[in-house]
Amino acid sequence: MSTAGSPATPGHTAPDTSLTAGRRARELGRTVGGEAVDVLVVGLGATGAGVALDAAARGLSVAAIDAHDLAFGTSRWSSKLVHGGLRYLASAQLDVAHESAVERGVLMERTAPHLVGAQPFVLPLTPLVPRGQAALARAGFRAGDGLRLAARTARATLPAPRRLSAVETRHLAPAVRGAGLRGGLLSWDGRLTDDARLVTAIARTAAGRGARLLTRVRALELTGSGARVRDELTGEEGEIRARAVINASGVWAGGLVDGIRVRPSRGTHLVLREGRLGPLPAGLHIPVPGETNRFVLVLPQDDGRVYVGLTDEPVEGDVPDVPTAPEADIGFLLDVLACALDVPVHRDDVAGAFAGLRPLLDTTAAAGSGAAPRTADVSRRHAVLTSADGVITVVGGKLTTYRRMAEDAVDAAVAAHRLPAGPSPTAALPLVGAAPPRLLAALRAPRRLIRRYGTEAPAVHALGARDPRLREPVLDGHPVTRAELVWAIRHEGALDESDLLDRRTRIGLITSDRTAALPAAREAVGEALGSR
Repeated sequence: MSTAGSPATPGHTAPDTSLTAGRRARELGRTVGGEAVDVLVVGLGATGAGVALDAAARGLSVAAIDAHDLAFGTSRWSSKLVHGGLRYLASAQLDVAHESAVERGVLMERTAPHLVGAQPFVLPLTPLVPRGQAALARAGFRAGDGLRLAARTARATLPAPRRLSAVETRHLAPAVRGAGLRGGLLSWDGRLTDDARLVTAIARTAAGRGARLLTRVRALELTGSGARVRDELTGEEGEIRARAVINASGVWAGGLVDGIRVRPSRGTHLVLREGRLGPLPAGLHIPVPGETNRFVLVLPQDDGRVYVGLTDEPVEGDVPDVPTAPEADIGFLLDVLACALDVPVHRDDVAGAFAGLRPLLDTTAAAGSGAAPRTADVSRRHAVLTSADGVITVVGGKLTTYRRMAEDAVDAAVAAHRLPAGPSPTAALPLVGAAPPRLLAALRAPRRLIRRYGTEAPAVHALGARDPRLREPVLDGHPVTRAELVWAIRHEGALDESDLLDRRTRIGLITSDRTAALPAAREAVGEALGSR
């Protein structure tokens, strides 16, 4: 079955991008104990899904596995930003900055314009921002615009930064404290509708190219020629054989391949309910007192919620499946807000919080003795490493540069194992739902759905037209409808309530909302199981 929104060329059938429980079962049966695939990918976050797409787009046979779900790990815990690399200029990481700017442009203009749009940010010049720091920030924003130009991203895609008067600053950021306000600095960056939806789109695009996307399949042991795996739904174990194995498991990479040292860094965000900070026409950059190049971001979301983040703290010990946000991080973010806002935000106002672990490559052992640098100062460069038995690991990097990381990993696999593949085509390959902005604007569907589903939005909307019950919201005060739950099960690989509430939608970021929505999610899963 071809999904709506995946148009076919004349004389050709649209690729089947739908991920379903039935497809998973069929492809799992073909893969475990079957013929060797060209590439086995371990991990289905943004990078792993990107590796699967890159390899499949080059004509290679691909199987990709994850012990949990699409976007289960770090990829769903980001700030939902597609950064242009500005912060890396300040630390002289010019190559990382340029790479980020290029990949931001690729996402915004070619591969995912439905999921990534321009986000305005205001840096309010309060009395706590010295004039020297303000001048430095303004120079940085101009340099960031230079990165946009070097990356050949159109001015229409990302407007120019500029100075704001105090009146303009208060208009764009009404919550900012007016006393002593000297104005503000306006800048622009890329913002994702939802990071987990980006991963879903990448994975489905890979599936449309023939990749086998197998969630709930855990890698127990990796070698250069395959993996011993376990189906987490049945407990059955078996072997997947492959000509090349790519480990893209992020913060868990070191647990699968000897010699890989990952230094996790925790980034915590607060979740505030709609209206808590009043209207937010723009996001905010709030300087952290005592830091010259560190900011807390206030990030308005399409569902009305507001994220506030983020921290950058080292994490020691075992890596949890789902990190928790410690009270110290929450207190730090609230303290920074209090420095710049008239609107008081107390601990009781925090409706939810989430934390993600950045998979930073630990280079301190190779560098010799001495104190380890702060995780905030560790390079965001990615690395592609090959173990003694031939397993290729890609680690480090950022959500923004997932595509380039994937390309480099597949390049390494092709070269090392002499796989029959040419260069990567993914910089020009639209993801499921993508279309030029003028075509997206002409779609007959609610704007919110277009921002989440792109060209598939009319098909999602039509589910509610055929069944009025599916037009109902999953819970009062939240825009997600029951039709979106059904779509996630039929096309996006959702297998249970957690997939629906925590990743295909983000209702679960607020525990009380998750509890209220759970009956609707259970009903959707139960009806889907009954119709098989």
